[in-house]
Amino acid sequence: MRRYSAGMHWATGLLLFLATVIGMEGFAYVAHRWVMHGVGWFLHASHHRPRHGNWEWNDLYAVIFAVPSFALIFGGLQLGWWPGFVWIGYGIAAYGAIYFGFHDVIVHKRLNHRYLPKSAYMKRIIQAHRLHHVVETKRGTVSFGFLWAPKPEDLKAELKRRDRAGVRAPVERSETPAA
Repeated sequence: MRRYSAGMHWATGLLLFLATVIGMEGFAYVAHRWVMHGVGWFLHASHHRPRHGNWEWNDLYAVIFAVPSFALIFGGLQLGWWPGFVWIGYGIAAYGAIYFGFHDVIVHKRLNHRYLPKSAYMKRIIQAHRLHHVVETKRGTVSFGFLWAPKPEDLKAELKRRDRAGVRAPVERSETPAA
């Protein structure tokens, strides 16, 4: 196996890395909007329903999106591919880690924590993602990006304009206190 050689200046690599992390938000929007809410709904639908247990079919997307990252890093480090592929692979992996932290840990609380958002930015992306989830159907959803989100007021207006098509019915609460 061929070892990675520093055939690229670190500053160029860092620029590739940052451009990839930023570009991944565009990729995530497209994949979420037209793949996950399109032909890939058979996996993503599980994410718009209450989860029972630790896993859902939608989690397979993490594996699917990790493959290009792994391939680029491996090819760049071990197969003698262009060194820039390593930085791009790292950028994809970094976006995945950021996404996991925001989406799975902070928004969906798949790991226990006591974090409460204080910044306007964090409140905005969390509220936008929650508004995305009020629609439980394949169509009619709003806000497909994750690290950038439209204003919640705009998303609410869009849901209202669509006559709240696909919006989940409110859950009835019992009048008796839980034992």
